[in-house]
Amino acid sequence: MDVLVFLVPLAAVVALVAAGLLARSVLSSPAGNPHMNEIADAVRQGASAYMNRQYRTILYVAVVIIALFAVVALTRGDASETTLWWWTTIGFAVGALFSAISGYVGMNVAVRANVRVAQAARDGLKGALKIAFGGGAVSGLAVAGLALLGVSGFFVLFDVVLGLENPVEPLVGFAFGASLISLFARVGGGIYTKAADVGADLVGKVEAGIPEDDPRNPAVIADNVGDNVGDCAGMGADLFETYAVTAIGAVFLGYLLPAGGHVVSNLVTYPLVLGAIAIVASVIGVRFVRLGAKGDIMAALNQGVYVSAGISAVGFLVATWAMMPSAIGLLGREGWFPMYLASLVGIAVTLLLMFITEYYTSTEYAPVRRIAQASETGSATNIISGLAVGMQSTAGPVIVLALATFIAYLLGGLYGIAVAAVAMLSVTGMIVAMDTYGPITDNAGGIAEMSELPHEVRENTDALDAVGNTTKAVTKGYAIGSAALAALVLFADYAERLDLGESAFVLNDPLVVVGLLIGAMLPFLFSAFLMESVGKAAGAVIEEVRRQFREIAGIMEGTAKPEYGKAVDIVTKAALREMAVPGIMAVVAPLLVGFLFGPVALGGLLIGVTVSGLMMALMMSNGGGAWDNAKKYIEDGHHGGKGSEAHEASVVGDTVGDPYKDTAGPSINPLIKVINTVALIFAGLIASVGGILNF
Repeated sequence: MDVLVFLVPLAAVVALVAAGLLARSVLSSPAGNPHMNEIADAVRQGASAYMNRQYRTILYVAVVIIALFAVVALTRGDASETTLWWWTTIGFAVGALFSAISGYVGMNVAVRANVRVAQAARDGLKGALKIAFGGGAVSGLAVAGLALLGVSGFFVLFDVVLGLENPVEPLVGFAFGASLISLFARVGGGIYTKAADVGADLVGKVEAGIPEDDPRNPAVIADNVGDNVGDCAGMGADLFETYAVTAIGAVFLGYLLPAGGHVVSNLVTYPLVLGAIAIVASVIGVRFVRLGAKGDIMAALNQGVYVSAGISAVGFLVATWAMMPSAIGLLGREGWFPMYLASLVGIAVTLLLMFITEYYTSTEYAPVRRIAQASETGSATNIISGLAVGMQSTAGPVIVLALATFIAYLLGGLYGIAVAAVAMLSVTGMIVAMDTYGPITDNAGGIAEMSELPHEVRENTDALDAVGNTTKAVTKGYAIGSAALAALVLFADYAERLDLGESAFVLNDPLVVVGLLIGAMLPFLFSAFLMESVGKAAGAVIEEVRRQFREIAGIMEGTAKPEYGKAVDIVTKAALREMAVPGIMAVVAPLLVGFLFGPVALGGLLIGVTVSGLMMALMMSNGGGAWDNAKKYIEDGHHGGKGSEAHEASVVGDTVGDPYKDTAGPSINPLIKVINTVALIFAGLIASVGGILNF
């Protein structure tokens, strides 16, 4: 067993080495002419400046939480409990650090790959796709590698090196650190990217009538910066914490279950071995992304996902056969095969969620085309149709997740659900790669437009970018689905941690109802803060762009250069200011409910926030993606094309959908997991208090 555990961090190192080699390959590609590099450098510098300021801001919050943990550790009477709290504190700090690094790595490579994609697009799609996806794969492999290295490295430290009596519980600190950074990265980056995007679109496209990414638009650099800090850094941190939280949740459950016997058994190490197999599968899958004879870009990207999933399925078979026979008997299931089937359930969920999300957000299918058709009668009907598509899109994923949860439970109980959730991570590297591919190609198109490259270059970057809109939506669907399963595992951990039986959460208990109602409300309140923040920040950008158009003579004629830095600075300050309240809400809400009403009410809150958050995230992410691609579909020449009334209506719909799909919707994922990890960390303290108002 020890040998297997030591092989897991080795697999993580393999992924990080592969990411480094890919980065070197991407950065060795030609970077174009000086004008292209001037634009790319402006985007890179803006993204780096924002990220540095964002992480400095988050550092203050992290220091406060570390101080809180230290106070708790110092006030514990039992020496072993004090030791656990100190290691939980260290785990929190390292989890936060690794999450920050994963987001920064993705952004740093993306802002250098974009100009190289634009240059490669001069010679056709094949080379441009290779660089764009290669840049995304650097982020994907780095995220998965760092997450697995952190989780497995800490486990080896706690179990083998230090020999802690409970080597699993301090891992929750690592999960909390990862989740907290992810939340702030998603919230801050989401506000930034959509405030800049909305401001640039409403004044540039609608009022001034100039194209997207036109260099005359003062907000165009801020818009391109936002693509990187929102999608690259934000999604990188998001899926880093999803990977870490899911793996830790499964490990923790394997330790807590009666079958695990509160010792380090195969039930504890099995999820880590699955993670190692999956990460190797992602390294191999990256190599299979190639443009075929038909030139279908989405098919090329999906091919890498299918290869990764297939290799994982074979590897899971071997690992389950080798590790599970005796453990499955303890779980009440005979033989190893049921647990292997549970892992296949997780892979199937991933593929089904990707297909469903693509159906609702791609221009190839009916939902997006219905929104485009509705745009012919104005903005109101466009918005009504988009809202309907977003709501409708919740049905398929929820049915898939419900069936998967039920089947996995039949196969392996609560642990079967945890295994299915871990199996979903089999394509995390590929998913992050596909997501980062989107902003890389979007920026490449902007660079091609602003540097006035030939029209055929922009056609190639537009073809890549059109698929990028779908990949970003698909990856958000994956992140939401995996977050839901991870939350179920964390809830099971919480119930097992406090030894709360099935009868603890019944609807005729007012404490459960109190928790359910508050938990169901939180995603709505959280999303309202974010939507309003985007609106306020976008308003400031709009006023700045209008001012420059009005006061700087020669901008529209191209004889004067806009003050790009002004818009960048406005959005940066607004994003950092507005991300504080939602982030604090996620940490404080479970503590208030737990200490005021007790552990049962807090359990109700965890259920409520998970169910409500899942619906909200799906509706917002899919609806926003459908609005975006409906606009793209019209711009491709349908329903009157660019400049038509339908196009103007679609721009309004896309503007409404932008904060849905890139700010509020994706931010709900880390919200759910921050609340769950906070509950898990403070479960013991909350149980000892019992609820101040619960007499």
